[in-house]
Amino acid sequence: MKTQPRLAPPSVVSGRVGEAVRRPDAVLKVRGDFPYSSDLQVEGMLWGATVRSPHPYARIVSIDLSEALASPGVRAVLTHDDVPGRNVYGLEIPDQPVLAGDVVRYWGEAVALVAADHPEQARVAAHKVHVDYQVLVPLTDPELALTPDAPKLHPDGNVTRHVKIRHGDENAHAEVVVSGEYEIGMQDQAPLGPESGLAVPDGDGGVDLYIATQWLHVDREQLAQTLALPPDKVRLTLAGVGGAFGAREDLSMQAHACMLALRTGRPVKISYSRPESFVGHVHRHPGRLRYEHGATRDGKLVYVKARILLDGGAYASSSTAVIANASCFALGPYECTNASIDGWVVYTNNPPCGAMRGFGSVQNCYAHEAQMDRLAAAVGMDPVELRVRNAMKTGSRMITGQVVEGPAPVAELLRRVTDVPLPADQTTGADLTTMPGGVSNTTHGEGVRRGVGYAVGFKNVGYSEGFNDYSTARVRLSVVNGRPRAEVHTASAEVGQGLVTVQAQIAGTELGVSDVVVLDADTRVGSAGSSSASRQTYITGGAVKSACEAVRERVLRLALSELGGRHTDTAGLRLEHDAIVSANGAVVVLLATLLGEEVIEETREFRPRRTFPLDPETGQANAHLQYAFAAHRAVVDVDIELGLVKVVELATAQDVGRAINPQAVEGQLEGGAAQGLGLAIMEEIQVKDGVIRNASFTDYLLPTILDMPPLRMQVLELGDPHSPYGLRGVGEPPTISSGPAIVAAIRDATGRPLTRVPVRPHDIVDTT
Repeated sequence: MKTQPRLAPPSVVSGRVGEAVRRPDAVLKVRGDFPYSSDLQVEGMLWGATVRSPHPYARIVSIDLSEALASPGVRAVLTHDDVPGRNVYGLEIPDQPVLAGDVVRYWGEAVALVAADHPEQARVAAHKVHVDYQVLVPLTDPELALTPDAPKLHPDGNVTRHVKIRHGDENAHAEVVVSGEYEIGMQDQAPLGPESGLAVPDGDGGVDLYIATQWLHVDREQLAQTLALPPDKVRLTLAGVGGAFGAREDLSMQAHACMLALRTGRPVKISYSRPESFVGHVHRHPGRLRYEHGATRDGKLVYVKARILLDGGAYASSSTAVIANASCFALGPYECTNASIDGWVVYTNNPPCGAMRGFGSVQNCYAHEAQMDRLAAAVGMDPVELRVRNAMKTGSRMITGQVVEGPAPVAELLRRVTDVPLPADQTTGADLTTMPGGVSNTTHGEGVRRGVGYAVGFKNVGYSEGFNDYSTARVRLSVVNGRPRAEVHTASAEVGQGLVTVQAQIAGTELGVSDVVVLDADTRVGSAGSSSASRQTYITGGAVKSACEAVRERVLRLALSELGGRHTDTAGLRLEHDAIVSANGAVVVLLATLLGEEVIEETREFRPRRTFPLDPETGQANAHLQYAFAAHRAVVDVDIELGLVKVVELATAQDVGRAINPQAVEGQLEGGAAQGLGLAIMEEIQVKDGVIRNASFTDYLLPTILDMPPLRMQVLELGDPHSPYGLRGVGEPPTISSGPAIVAAIRDATGRPLTRVPVRPHDIVDTT
C-alpha cells in the first residue's frame, strides 16, 4: 500500500542575497499543479468528518453514537472519551478541548469525529451523531465579561490577560486634549487553502502527519500529549500551504486525523469545507479602544491614555501576545514621555480569536492614527507635519522604557509618501468604471468626493517578553552529477511568503554554489519556530547562515590541507562560482574536484539577543527584539450619496533593512496592503449571539483585483546592526498602516468621524 503522499518536489534554486530570484513553486502554482494539503491522497485512506456544536454555549448531557456507527462505510466514531492523552491544548494556555466533553463554549466547537470510506459517508454519519444539549445563555459582550456578575467561562474567570503600562507622570496636564472611541470588527485570515491534512499510522503505534501548519514542532508537542505518545512517535511533514496569516498557528484537525488513523489503523484525511474553515481557525480580535491624547499648543505630545479591550472568544490561543502588542504599541511610532495604557483581552462565547498578520498593532493603529488626525485639527496643523514633529527616531524611548536601537526612519517614511505626486483627479468626465460602484454605473461623478489620508505604524519582529526564540538549520554540501550542491534542511514553514527561496539565496551566497536544494520541512530537524511575527527570514535565515558558515570553514580548511605547498597564496580564500578562489578572484580549485566523494554537513541553532517579560505593574522592560516601520498614503473617491468607496491609489514607504529578495518584498507590500484594505472597507465576520452569519466567500467579502489600486512603493534598506545581513521583518507592517490611511482618506472626503471599521455605506451617508 502506498502510504507516502505526493508532495511538492524539491527544486534546485540559484541566486544570491539581494537578487530577485523566481520562486521554485511559482510555475506549479500558476499551472494549478502544486500539491496543497487538501490534495493529499494515498491508497486505502479513509475520510474524516467533525461533529460540531450548533450552540455557542451549552452543557453536553449525552452523546448517542449508535446510528452513526451503523451507517454505511463508517469505520470509527470517537468522542472525548477516546482521547488517549490530555484532552486540552493551547499555544500559551492549554484551555481548549480536543473534543468537548462537558460543555461547548462556541458555535462550531468540535464534539465528535467520524471516519468512513468516502467523504460523503463521513458527512452523513456525522449528522447521525445525536448530542443532547442543555442550552445556556451565551456571553457575547466583552464589556459584560469584565463585570463581577458575568458567568465564569473558565475556572480562572474571564480575563485572559490584563497588561498595564505606566510610563512617566500619570497626572500630566496638557493644553490641548482630544479623545475618541474606536471599534474594530472581526477579520478572517481567509486563506484560500482550507484546514486539511493526512495522518498515516506507522503500524508500530506511531503516526506520520502531513499537514499545512505554521509551526511543526509546537503541533508535535501538543499532539504527543493528546495522543499519549513520545514525541519521536509523532512525525510531522509540511504539506503544501494555501495561505496562513496566523490562521494555522493553532491546532485544527491535526489531533482529530491522528486519533482516527490510530484507531482504524488506516490513513485518514480531513479537509474542511469553506463554512467549516470559518469555525476551524481563529480570527483577528475585534476590539474597542478608548483614547485620550494631550499635547502642547504647537502639537507636541504630552501624554497618551488608552483603554484597549479585545474579545478573545472562547479560548486563549495567542491572545496573551496579541494584547501585549496592542498595549506596547498603543502610542504608535511617536515619542511621548507620559503614558497610561490598560489592555484587556477576555473570554466570551464568540468564536476564538488569535494571531493574524500584524496582530495587536493593526487594531491600535486605527485608533492612534485617528487620534493624530484629531489632534492635528485641534492645533491647526497639517496631519503629516504633526506626525513628523512627534516621530520616533533612533534612540527614542518607547512607553515600555525600551530604547529603540538602529534606524527608526518614521519622519523619512512620511516624507517619502508625501512627496509621491498625487494621481490626477478624475471625478468628472472620466471613464465610469473608475468611479465608486465601478461597472454598475451608479454615478457620473456628481456625488463623488476625493480624499487623501496618511498613516504610519510599527510593530515588533520576532517573539517577545523572554520567549525562547531560536531556529535550527542543517546544511549539507556534496557533489551531485558532477556539480557541488548544498542541501538546506529546516522545519520552517513555507506558507507563501517565499521562505524556501530566501533559504536557498542565503546558502548560495555563503557557500558560493549555484545549485541549492531546500528539503521538505519536517520534524526530523530541530524546531524553527512559527512562521509568524515576521520572524522567519531573521531567525531561520540566521540559522541557515550560521550552518553555512560552519560548512564553509570546513571546506576552506580542507582546501588548505589538500593544496599543501602547491599554492603559496592561500590567504583570503573564499567560495565563489562553485570554486575556491583566491583574494584576487583567481580559481584555485573547483569545489567538485576538492570534495570528490566527501560530504560536509553542519547543524546550527541561531538565537537572537534576549528579551524580557513586561513588568506586571508598570509594563516596563526590554521586551522586544526588533521593530519594523511603514507609512502609507491613500487616495480615495467616495460617493457620499451612496456610501461607496473607490481606493484610487496607495503609496507606501517601508524600511526592510536589507531586501533579501526584492521581488518577494514587493509581493509582501502588495499583499499586506490588500488585507489592510479589506479590513478598512469590506471584511468583517458577522457574529450575532455567538453565531457566524456569513461563513462563506459569497458573504464574507474579500478584495479582488478590481478593488486593489496601484501601489506606489519605496523600499528603504537602512540596515539593522543586530540582524543577519541587516534585514528587518517585512510581512506585517503593510497591513498595519494601509487600512488606517484609507479610513483617514474617507474621513477627509466626507468630513465624518468614522470611528468603526470596516467602514460601511451607512457610516458614510448622512441620513439625518
